[in-house]
Amino acid sequence: MRIDMPMMKAAVLESPGHMKVKEVPVPSLKPDEALVKVMCIGICGSDVHYYEHGKIGRYEVKEPLILGHELAGVVAEVGEAVKHLRVGDRVAVEPGVACGRCEYCKGGRYNLCPDVVFMATPPINGAWAEYAAIRSDFLFPIPDEMSFEEGALLEPLSVGFHAMHRAGVQPHDRVLVTGLGPIGQMAVVAARLFGVTEVYGSDVVEYRRDLAKSMGITDVCDPMTASLQHQVSAWTEGKGVDVLIETSGNAGVITASTAHIKRGGKIVFIGLPAAASVGMNVNEIIDGELDVLGVFRYANTYPAAIRALRSSKVRIEDTITHKYKLDDIQEALDVSIHHKNSSMKIMIYPN
Repeated sequence: MRIDMPMMKAAVLESPGHMKVKEVPVPSLKPDEALVKVMCIGICGSDVHYYEHGKIGRYEVKEPLILGHELAGVVAEVGEAVKHLRVGDRVAVEPGVACGRCEYCKGGRYNLCPDVVFMATPPINGAWAEYAAIRSDFLFPIPDEMSFEEGALLEPLSVGFHAMHRAGVQPHDRVLVTGLGPIGQMAVVAARLFGVTEVYGSDVVEYRRDLAKSMGITDVCDPMTASLQHQVSAWTEGKGVDVLIETSGNAGVITASTAHIKRGGKIVFIGLPAAASVGMNVNEIIDGELDVLGVFRYANTYPAAIRALRSSKVRIEDTITHKYKLDDIQEALDVSIHHKNSSMKIMIYPN
């Protein structure tokens, strides 16, 4: 099948701070790709950072770029080599396509592939557009009862899933999540989907703490009004938590993380600090035989996350606070930037 329309609408970042919705060509397909009609796509913190600053680390926007990588949609066309998908299939999109041949891909850690092509990471276009072309093995059918919103949220949820895998989280573990933004909320959900019954959280924003309660968190702390260390001690009878998931990227929180962990526990870092180097108490890491782990995106998470959500009563779409048409992308970005204390996940609807 061929899409009749040669052009589509897309939101294009032309330079930092300058976004324009305009007509661009519909992507052409390689034999192993499928064309997805984008039904729902989120705004991620990385999208906002590229919009405001034009770069993240070594990745710099040097030419016009379509942002957006948290999406779900409907298969509109398939390449000649695609056999497992049909036009009309509802799919979630994993936005990082790995080479499949390097030692990391062969070893199952394809998120570390040096040749990964990740949507909305310069110079690769994302999917704030009506259509996107994706290699078909990175498309995952979603059940009819799963909304497109849930399908799009599988991407940030996968970060939480990967964090649980990295830490080897077990149902009996006590888990602390520092930072309850979108990724922190999804880490809470992931912990619950892993069977954890005691999940605690910390954030300075009341709205985020309240939302985490609706996501199933056991208890929360406002570190501006109470000592998180004292609160963790009260929650755990003075033992400390088994696993800490750090999503805020706050240097002070990172430095203090060793104070909240029991001996033999695990710290998982997700949030990126403003400065690459942050001090930590190495003596506590050694003396407590702590495992310190990093998380870079995710790998092999989508099928498991789909199955877990399907059998769960957790409503991850409750994290969505705002919805906009693609034409209103500027307003959506303004809300994301200027209303962080009252917004969580913002969704865009290109179609």
